[in-house]
Amino acid sequence: MVDRGIDFWECFGNGISAPLRNFAAALRNKGEMKKYILISAITLAAANALPAGAELPYPIALEDYPQAPSLWDALRERVKIAPFNLYATAVFLCAVVHTFCYRYFVEIAHFIKNDSKGSGFFYLTDASDEARDIFSKIFHLLGEVEIIFAMWLVPLFAGFWYAYGWDGLSAYLDSMTYAERKFEEPLFVMAIMLISASKPIVDSAAWAIRRAAALGGGTVGAWWVSIMCIGPLLGSVITEPAAITISASLLMSKFFEFSPSGRLKYATVGLLFMAVSAGGTLTHFAAPPVLMVARTWGWDAAYMISTFGAKAVAGICLSTAAYYVFFKREFAELEARRRADTSLRVAEMPSPVWLRAFHMGFLAAAVLSMHYPVLLIFILMTFIAFCDVTSAYSQKLRYKSPILVAVFLSALVAHGGLQGWWIEPVLAGLGNRELFLGGMALSAFNDNAAITYLASLVPGFTESMKYMLVAGAVAAGGLTVIANAPNLAGLSVMKPHFKDGISPKFLLCGTAFPTAITALIFYFGA
Repeated sequence: MVDRGIDFWECFGNGISAPLRNFAAALRNKGEMKKYILISAITLAAANALPAGAELPYPIALEDYPQAPSLWDALRERVKIAPFNLYATAVFLCAVVHTFCYRYFVEIAHFIKNDSKGSGFFYLTDASDEARDIFSKIFHLLGEVEIIFAMWLVPLFAGFWYAYGWDGLSAYLDSMTYAERKFEEPLFVMAIMLISASKPIVDSAAWAIRRAAALGGGTVGAWWVSIMCIGPLLGSVITEPAAITISASLLMSKFFEFSPSGRLKYATVGLLFMAVSAGGTLTHFAAPPVLMVARTWGWDAAYMISTFGAKAVAGICLSTAAYYVFFKREFAELEARRRADTSLRVAEMPSPVWLRAFHMGFLAAAVLSMHYPVLLIFILMTFIAFCDVTSAYSQKLRYKSPILVAVFLSALVAHGGLQGWWIEPVLAGLGNRELFLGGMALSAFNDNAAITYLASLVPGFTESMKYMLVAGAVAAGGLTVIANAPNLAGLSVMKPHFKDGISPKFLLCGTAFPTAITALIFYFGA
């Protein structure tokens, strides 16, 4: 017994010390060091603590503004009382416009990087390769959608500091962090994305889709229908980013490999984006637009599945069935190509069942500790250590995407906390239909999590108004690449089959029909 105890503790000590040794090595590696710095910054910002006690000079509480006879009078009076309102909103609008233009910055970055002859762009004709690389990376950074709002925090906080001093700025951040606990959701998203993207979780989800496809004979059409119906709905458990990554990966090997037409490719991408956006609404923690309002509005898993669940499933299944019938002849051609393909493919070794069980346990523990950041951090660190110990059976954890999404949501919270002065009078005057259509329209041009979060700042919303806004935002999650944050994760996987990138015009054509079907179900099913 004693010997076994010693062996156990030796193994445990080795398992815990390995990540510590990796951390020490990371300090000597600049690329790895950024990962630990970002994780530390997010976790420390989300940790619960007592407020600093500083008085909050800004933003002014909405109930403290005087009543006005019209919307214009209300906005003008609020700017007169707090001129910084206008500055904060101007910075926010700059971030929104920047989001629309992200592709131009990416194209400029590629142009500079590949312009070896030197065309004189930005006076780089005689620039060294090092200088060209620096400028390329700067523009590439400006084109990272997830960090655009974070970059615009620099002028926002600088202006805040100038207007209200360091005490005012720190009091605002303390209030958001400790009193209102607004940064718990970004921390949770980071943790749940990191865990759910692990190979054992991915293997479990892929197994479920594979079993469904087998019922249809394993044909190209059966795989396509199974991926489109089951993959997005799994997002309610393993989160939308993980679901779209798994679905896109399976589409790459089971569908895109057989060279479908451009029409079918864009119909597939549009349907997938819409389905993932709607499929995450069966729970309150998986879809960013729902997660950002769940605490404020008191929505839980039971409410989500009873209010949104059946409608989301119906919208996804009907849209998938309609597209399958429309493209049935082409699916038959793709199946013929699959049967004619005699090339051998090496199957990837699945994770052991016991490892899947452990990862599912970590996922469940993270969900249960959603509103307890200290416990969530402990679970996350334990999970990282466990993955290091069992690395022989799994792949290296992917930190980049979870961190970027967490940074995006954190920056959104920081910006959004200063936008209530105009959102409250604007949205308060809208009816249910206007909120539904407005949520759809706004989500087409910005991330739907931003739309729902800003709406949660408005007091006095009825349950029907809350439903209509979220339903509209969720239904429109596939209209553009930036309409729903997980779309970017799926696009990165499917990018090899879209050499010139996703065309916004063709994507809109591909997603218009399933979006209309789902929107009608959400609207008339209220």
